[in-house]
Amino acid sequence: MPLEPKLSHTAALILQAIHLGHVYGFNVMEVTGLPSGTVYPAMRRLERDGLITSKWEQQSIADAEQRPLRKYYKLTRSGRSLLESVRKRYPLLEKLLPSPVSEKV
Repeated sequence: MPLEPKLSHTAALILQAIHLGHVYGFNVMEVTGLPSGTVYPAMRRLERDGLITSKWEQQSIADAEQRPLRKYYKLTRSGRSLLESVRKRYPLLEKLLPSPVSEKV
């Protein structure tokens, strides 16, 4: 049986935020209240570990909105799977960033 990777509360919160549609760094910072010095290094580690992937948006989109380029993140299959198990380990995670799925019932 493979060992489950260790995940900090911070990394779990970031995975939850991305799962909920907060898909670029500043948006993750806004919703979690975490500083950039925490969010961006954590997202680099999550990407290195294969739990999220990233893609830069097209320059024309940023230019049209007169803002810097955004790097968009999404969970990988491994990231979604780990998030599911982490929610059981960190029950407060769902209360900090509730999933809209429960509201659609």
